[in-house]
Amino acid sequence: MTQAEKRQNLITELLKESPEYENLKIPTDETEQKKLLRSLFNIRKPLPVSDDFIAIQDEYLREETRLKGITNLEDLEPIQPDIYLWQGDITTIACDAIVNAANSEMLGCFCPCHGCIDNAIHTFAGVQLRLKCAEIMKKQGHKEETGRVKITPSYNLPCKYVLHTVGPIIRGKLTRQDCDLLASCYRSCLEIAERNGIKNIAFCCISTGEFHFPNDTAAEIAIETVKDFKRHSHSKIKVVFNVFKDTDYEIYRELLG
Repeated sequence: MTQAEKRQNLITELLKESPEYENLKIPTDETEQKKLLRSLFNIRKPLPVSDDFIAIQDEYLREETRLKGITNLEDLEPIQPDIYLWQGDITTIACDAIVNAANSEMLGCFCPCHGCIDNAIHTFAGVQLRLKCAEIMKKQGHKEETGRVKITPSYNLPCKYVLHTVGPIIRGKLTRQDCDLLASCYRSCLEIAERNGIKNIAFCCISTGEFHFPNDTAAEIAIETVKDFKRHSHSKIKVVFNVFKDTDYEIYRELLG
């Protein structure tokens, strides 16, 4: 099957799961088809799925990521010893682990084609990621606490693991507790990485998007927490600060020198 045939097959199967969309016509335009497929991935509940669907989905998603271009950690130059600054799509970096800025439900973003990193990671990892997160949360029996982390396989992403952490939501004036909770996100990710033999990790800008944490303060906390962890634990873990926006790149560039 071609990419187009795989995409249309996946759309057809997902539409079958939702009777309310049974009369929806699949657009002929490639861009519109991709938007529709992503939307259907996003709204899909963590329900069982056939092996045939998984096989086609996996082939499709891995090829889409290949076409976007994969960045290997080995090709990046450190800005400081074992610390990297990289601007790009975190779903395309080949490393041991990436960090997802999750919400307390830990099931990914259900808003079709939303621009958050949670949406992107779940989209390009595939439906297995939401199923795995649902399994973890069912066993836990309650929402994830802010500052904590869960680890899952990456499925169709070029990294090996995804670390899901819930950052603080800022609804007014920034508090000391907000800052401590954000630091806990970074520290928890580094601790679980060490326990799982993860040698390198790419951090997104936790809490700075939909959760409205001030970007400059968030960057200061991220860098300080990583350096403090490495200093006190003598860890050799390599850390990538991944940014997407130019403003965040400039903030980290200035702080890291």
